[in-house]
Amino acid sequence: MARRIESHFLAGPAGRLEALLEEPEHQPARAAALVCHPHPLYGGTMHNKVVYRMARGLRRAGMVVLRFNFRGVGASEGEHAHLAGEIEDARAALGWLRERYSEIPWALAGFSFGALAVMRLGCAMSDARFVMAVGYSTQRDNAYLEGCLVPKIFVQSTHDEFGPRPELEAVYAKLAEPKELIWVEAEDHFFGGGLEELEERVRESAGRRLS
Repeated sequence: MARRIESHFLAGPAGRLEALLEEPEHQPARAAALVCHPHPLYGGTMHNKVVYRMARGLRRAGMVVLRFNFRGVGASEGEHAHLAGEIEDARAALGWLRERYSEIPWALAGFSFGALAVMRLGCAMSDARFVMAVGYSTQRDNAYLEGCLVPKIFVQSTHDEFGPRPELEAVYAKLAEPKELIWVEAEDHFFGGGLEELEERVRESAGRRLS
């Protein structure tokens, strides 16, 4: 079965949300994943190269993937709402995805600002197959993570300026199981020189959680 790509506009709390739905190639979907993009005020969109690689890795693991633009980005309506509103955008998009694929498990994944959004959303829910944070920032209040019991996957560049290795490892050490921390040899927060490895690590980790 060839990959199917669909463009959608979803009903969001601040207006319509522009979205792109992609099904896996050559196999039925084993699970559904919502993927969130980096910071809207710094050029983040659902077409970001890291987000694209994440989505492809998840599809290769057998997942149908929904990417979308937060409010005020691309053709999505509304204005930036300092993470709180964007979490609600993600909640609305996830609701649409779960309704469409109600018979299979679901997961969340996000890069940078999107990683903050999905961790906040996923930790407030109990039935996610996993929540994957790529390029997670340690510069926010991370205390809420210590009581988060959903399966947590962190995928981080070895030279991430917003989540340096010593800081992220200190945060990770305090977290309850189940959890996984994956380091990708890369030049910076945007996985310069490491995008292919990023995609492969995403595929492998998601595949383990779906087996």
